[in-house]
Amino acid sequence: MKRTDAVTKAHLFRRLDWADLDPHFLRQMIAVARAEDLAGAGLAVRPPEGRDVDVTTGAVPVASDVAACLVARESLVLCGMPLIPWILEAYGAEVDVAGVVADGTALEAGDCLATLRGRSSVLLEAERVILNFLQHLSGIATETAHYAAALADSGTRLLDTRKTTPGWRALEKYAVACGGGWNHRLGLFDRVMLKDNHLAADGATVGERLAAAVRRAREKEPELVIEVEVDGLEQIGPVLEAGADVILLDNFSHNQLGEAVRRIGGKAYTEASGGVTLDRLPELGWMGLDFVSCGAITHQSRWKDIALDWEEVRS
Repeated sequence: MKRTDAVTKAHLFRRLDWADLDPHFLRQMIAVARAEDLAGAGLAVRPPEGRDVDVTTGAVPVASDVAACLVARESLVLCGMPLIPWILEAYGAEVDVAGVVADGTALEAGDCLATLRGRSSVLLEAERVILNFLQHLSGIATETAHYAAALADSGTRLLDTRKTTPGWRALEKYAVACGGGWNHRLGLFDRVMLKDNHLAADGATVGERLAAAVRRAREKEPELVIEVEVDGLEQIGPVLEAGADVILLDNFSHNQLGEAVRRIGGKAYTEASGGVTLDRLPELGWMGLDFVSCGAITHQSRWKDIALDWEEVRS
């Protein structure tokens, strides 16, 4: 039967919170983004060492007290707001951030996310980096919200995948959580997931060899969730017999999924993957599946339109 201990359930039913993210790593991401803008980081030929400069902002007068509002230009689910103080900090000057709207909030066009007040030069230099983070992460949160809503109250949870932008996984999975989705494994370190290529490499795709591969995984990592990908109904029996926690039903048709859920009969958690589209989710939601995983919520999401609008200038 399904493992229902607290550790297993905490792993399977997980949403990253802001407190789960590493501030040092995120500040490094911000530092890289700043260096791209001001010092040509990533280029073989860069400005002279120590020349971190916004030549455009340097050519206009500096106002000591500017107020600007971050504004949603379209409806969206917000994500990334806790990054703003760290981004401003990277530009070396104090900026007051007020009226901050919480991540996960659904906004309409014209809504203000936060008001920033400080030197015009700081806001001008930091503007694009702030917007890039917010637009990208809010795009994922918004796309996730659409997909999660399509599952309605079915009880089937929407999962993300490892199809994330290199270096951005923690933030992108956090954005999924803000949009109402749930987080699958975070990397190769936190779940045993025997996929088709692992089983093929071991010659363990059917029968007793398949069951033996699952049992070996359990013996080697007894504390971790064991998930096994199957692409045919005949694989379900051996995987169940070996005690897998999750059975991933990959690219199954509607009828095959129904039969698979019937055969598994609650003895393992079920996850459908492959060919998952927004239009297909409502029918998947009422088949008795525990999870549906979908990479599109991260790798096909569209950046949302957010702007920084000047409200007030005091010289």
